[in-house]
Amino acid sequence: MQVFKNSRTALATAMTSAALLGAATVAGLTLVFDDGAPAAAPQQVTVTNSAPAASSSTSTVGQIYKRSADAVVKITVTSAGQAPALGGSGGTQQAQGSGFVYDTQGHVITNQHVVDGAQSVSVKFANGKTYSAKVVGADPSTDLAVIDVDAPASALKPLQLADSSAVEVGDGVIAIGSPFGLDQTVTTGIVSALHRQITSPNNFSIDDAIQTDAAINHGNSGGPLLDRRGRVIGVNAQIESESGGSDGVGFAIPSSTVRSIVRQLIATGEVEHAYLGIRMAPTSEGVAVTEVLPGTPAAKAGLRPATGTEVVDGQEQPTGGDIVLDFDGDKVTSAVALQSAVDARRPGDTVRIVVLRNGSRRTLEVTLGIRP
Repeated sequence: MQVFKNSRTALATAMTSAALLGAATVAGLTLVFDDGAPAAAPQQVTVTNSAPAASSSTSTVGQIYKRSADAVVKITVTSAGQAPALGGSGGTQQAQGSGFVYDTQGHVITNQHVVDGAQSVSVKFANGKTYSAKVVGADPSTDLAVIDVDAPASALKPLQLADSSAVEVGDGVIAIGSPFGLDQTVTTGIVSALHRQITSPNNFSIDDAIQTDAAINHGNSGGPLLDRRGRVIGVNAQIESESGGSDGVGFAIPSSTVRSIVRQLIATGEVEHAYLGIRMAPTSEGVAVTEVLPGTPAAKAGLRPATGTEVVDGQEQPTGGDIVLDFDGDKVTSAVALQSAVDARRPGDTVRIVVLRNGSRRTLEVTLGIRP
């Protein structure tokens, strides 16, 4: 089985069994990318505070397409080719993805992996006109980017971001983009699952991804996933596939994440994520620290990694290190919960972490750093 980003190339990134706070441990299926790096399957993540509320006012697919298509663009990126010493031919190479107009100032949202390494960017609108653009900012941790297109005001017809927490399984969705370079292609389907966890280009986790059976293919990356009112509920980013094409399992970055990240990218050109610096594994009591990265906030605070393992109920469990029970007043029930708690803070925040060490509870103060 293979998993591909729907990008200009069949790019993908791995989520190891425990990232640097980082991803949760994933058992079972192991996936292989086209570049040979191992990766874990997208994982179901339970989010208890979501508040689904289905929309009662919907339009036909044709009506939504007519209202939305002008805001969806094809993005062509020119970048440096791989050096001959690495098997490439040198020079430059071109590749394509999708995006959509965010505001009347010319900001366009797409995936970070679409514009990664860009030397120049051009944007083609539904009317066939093409304009130059520049990258405003990109965040590999959420695979989101903002570009600024030099287009007239008449071409800038923004799409509205919906509240992704109001999405329900079974809701109808529409994807518009440029799969295989085919401009203004629309596909339809439903939300087939919620709260998936996928892996970002720099191997951190993206939580609450929306799974859809709408056909998503290479070139759809960065395009909008719309609800039946024509609002953006997510940015199409990945597929899971054995064939390399759409097998009916696509993933979109939720609009709640998009809204937060895009605001920061427009304001400063970058996003700073809080960082703890551990690898971890689930246990029956909390989250076991399996590794503490040197020089990280976790190391400075004195968190201790596991020193061995034992088999409990047929499963291998870390032993001899700290088990995180509580993060700044919130009970830690899983690695995903701990990661979400860290993500909700800002670099420089000081938090209290309660750990179980040698059978006794200890409270450590940690000043969170900036994710590398």
